[in-house]
Amino acid sequence: MNILGIDIGTTTVTCLMLNTDKKQVIESCTLKNDSFIEGRAFEKLQDPDIILNTVKTAIRDVCSQSVPDAIGVTGQMHGILYLDKDNKPCSPLMIWQDERGNELFKDNETYAEYLTRTTGIKAATGFGLTTHYYNLHNNLVPDDTVMLSTIHDYLVCVLTNQKPVTHSSDAGSLGFFDLNKLCFDKAALNKAGINPDFLPEVYHNTTIAGKTDCDFLPSGIPVGVAIGDNQASFLGSVAEPERSVLVNVGTGSQVSFVTKSSDDVPCGEIRHLTDNEYLFVGSSLCGGRAYAILKNFFSLCADMLGGSSDGLYEKMDSLSENVFSLSDELDINCEFCGSRENPAKRGSIENIGTDNFTPEKLICGVLKGVSSELKNLYSQAEHLLNNRPQKLVCSGNGLRKSHIWREIFSRDFSLPCELPLHSEEAAVGACVFAGAASGYFKDIKASQDALLR
Repeated sequence: MNILGIDIGTTTVTCLMLNTDKKQVIESCTLKNDSFIEGRAFEKLQDPDIILNTVKTAIRDVCSQSVPDAIGVTGQMHGILYLDKDNKPCSPLMIWQDERGNELFKDNETYAEYLTRTTGIKAATGFGLTTHYYNLHNNLVPDDTVMLSTIHDYLVCVLTNQKPVTHSSDAGSLGFFDLNKLCFDKAALNKAGINPDFLPEVYHNTTIAGKTDCDFLPSGIPVGVAIGDNQASFLGSVAEPERSVLVNVGTGSQVSFVTKSSDDVPCGEIRHLTDNEYLFVGSSLCGGRAYAILKNFFSLCADMLGGSSDGLYEKMDSLSENVFSLSDELDINCEFCGSRENPAKRGSIENIGTDNFTPEKLICGVLKGVSSELKNLYSQAEHLLNNRPQKLVCSGNGLRKSHIWREIFSRDFSLPCELPLHSEEAAVGACVFAGAASGYFKDIKASQDALLR
C-alpha cells in the first residue's frame, strides 16, 4: 500500500509517498512556500492560490510513478482564510504569525485581551478566531464569505470536492474550543458576537473526509480529515508515545507529550490528539527562527565590513561545536517574538562582559536559549505526564541537522535523545493518520507500529 502525505508548512510544502510494506518513503518533494503577500506591519499573509498550485506541483511530482491508496493531509495551525459559497478563497491566508490581535481595541486593551476578558476564554493573537474577531470589527470579512477554514482543510475540500470540515486536533488551534465536548464553545462564541454557523463541522474520530474528486488525481482515493501539524508531527515521530517526550524545532518550536488530562494549563495548551488522548503542547514563537535572526545579524555585519555572507550557517554550526567547553557564557532569552501568553515580551542577552561578547558565544547562547525555553514550559507541566518518560524524540530540521543542538536538549531534559525513523515528520504523521482513517490499519497505534518501527 502507498500512502500520500501532504504537509503545508509556513515556509515549505512537502509531499511524500510512504510504502507500508517497505516502511520507506519511496518518493518525496519539498518545495518552497513562496506565497507571502505584503501587508501592514502586524499582518502575516499568504496567497492560498499560490499554495494550492505549489501543492499540485508537488503531488504530480510524487505521484508520477505510482498512485496512492490513501491520502493524509496536515498543515500550519491557527491560521484562517475565508471561503465563498463555492468553497473558493475570497481572502488571503492569515497565518499563525499574524499579530492583528495585539492591536489596541478599547479601554487600552488589545483585541486578544478584550476577547479573553469578556468571554473567559484564552484568546491569543494568531489564533484563527482572534484574527476573525479583529476582522469583524474592522470590516475585513469579505461580503461573499460563508465560512472560514484552515489552509489544509481547504486543500481537503479541493481534493474531495466537498465543503470543508475540520478535525478536533486542528479546531482547537482556532480558539473557543471545548476539549471535553470536542466542539466549539457556542456560548463563548455568542458572547464574542461570532456566528457558530460560520465554522466548519468538527470530526473527532480517525476518519476520512471523503474520496478524491479533482482534476489532478484519480477519483475514489480515500482522504483523511486534515489534522494539525503539531499532532501530525507527534504521530509521525513518536513510535512509543507513553515513553517519550517530543521536541520539535522548525520555524517555531514545541515540546509535546501525551496526557489523559484535558485541564487547562497556564504555561501551554492541551490539544486533542485522537480518540481519548490529548497532547500537552508548550510552544515558542522562535525556534529555528531565532537561529535565522542571528544569521541575518551576522550577514549584516559581513555586508557592513565588505565581507562575504556565503556559507554563514555552516560557519555558525562549526563554532557551535565548542558549546560544552565554554566558560563565562552569555545568557540569552530567545523570546524575540514574544510568547503566546505575553506578546509584548522580548528576548534579552545577559551576562555580557568585556571579553565574552563574541560570535561563538552568541551562537551557543541562542542554541541553549531555545532549548531552555522549552524545558521551562515542560517543567511547569510535568505533573500531567501519564508515565515517567524514557527518551526525548527530536524532530524538525533544526534538530535533525545539528547533533550539538540535540545534545543540548538531551542535557537540559536529562533524557537520551533519538531521531524519528523518517524525516518530514508531519507529512509522515499525516500518512499514519490516513492509514488508520482509510481502514488499512485498525487504529492509530497499529498504523504507528507498522510505519514507525
